[in-house]
Amino acid sequence: MAKDASPARRLLGVVATLGLTALCVWYIVAKIDFGESWRVLSNARITAVVAALAILVLAVVPLAWRWQRLLEARGIHERLPWLVRAYLVSYTASQVLPTSLGGDATRILETSRRHRGQGGPVAGSILLERGLGGVATLVLGVVGFLLAIGRYSIGAYIWLELLMALGTILLAVVVFSRRVRRPLQRLEGVLVRLRLAGPLRGLYLGLHSYRDDTALVLSMLVLTLVVQSFRILAIWLCGEAVGVHLSPLPYFVMGPMFFLVMLAPFTINGFALREAFFVSFLGRLGVGADAAFATGFLFLLLALVQSVPGGLVWAAERLGLVELAGPARQSDEAGAEPGLRERALQ
Repeated sequence: MAKDASPARRLLGVVATLGLTALCVWYIVAKIDFGESWRVLSNARITAVVAALAILVLAVVPLAWRWQRLLEARGIHERLPWLVRAYLVSYTASQVLPTSLGGDATRILETSRRHRGQGGPVAGSILLERGLGGVATLVLGVVGFLLAIGRYSIGAYIWLELLMALGTILLAVVVFSRRVRRPLQRLEGVLVRLRLAGPLRGLYLGLHSYRDDTALVLSMLVLTLVVQSFRILAIWLCGEAVGVHLSPLPYFVMGPMFFLVMLAPFTINGFALREAFFVSFLGRLGVGADAAFATGFLFLLLALVQSVPGGLVWAAERLGLVELAGPARQSDEAGAEPGLRERALQ
């Protein structure tokens, strides 16, 4: 039975992916006129497109610096240029792996190989980045919603955003609270049978250890708020480029839900689901289906362009044309892991 489980899960994943993608494609086809959508895209304002792409590309540097600071807090020292390179390669990987989390897995794998024995802290730093991003987008969504009250109607989407906020708060309590450690230990037997106890324990310890670094986490949250604001403005610029003249405010409501959509497990980096979401959400704001589709598709094109540098770097390294990785900086590997565990178990 155990041998048949893995192929069965893979088959289920393929069927779910094809089914969800087919539903999204059907929804898009039923809503838009491809000829009109192409006309809208072909008339896009180049200046707005370039501005949006510049935001997405330049955002890599502060994000890599944030990651560097989180790693250093766990005694793992890495050069900023290599972390930028890892981010770029992860963007390339996320275009072919299921969901944007595929890029995170690439970063965890590459960084763990450079810092042997530090897999838990490395994964914890990247998951904390995800958490900071989620909190930041929810904060921006709440601000955007409050400012947009009485001006825009987004119906049931606001309830989805409320559920996201509650889920984020619950996850933060589970990860950082010492009081929930005992209830969590009751799940250990189940996790052992599923062969997940070891990996999840490492991830939990890696995240939980940051509970005493309040100043660091808060400062990185502020940085994330700034970066996420600009990334949402990049989506707004895509809309402006194709003639969707809305205030940025509804995009700040839309942002958290859009980033959640990109984490859907049964897609290839949100293909079709992304565009269907744009058509549905912007349609509630009076935007035509063709212009809404064009906005989402243009953002997809920018994401593909953003992934090109990482693909070129990866290919050049494999061909031996360049050596950008280089040796890792000296890390406090001898004592970092035990110390981390002692702090997390206090």
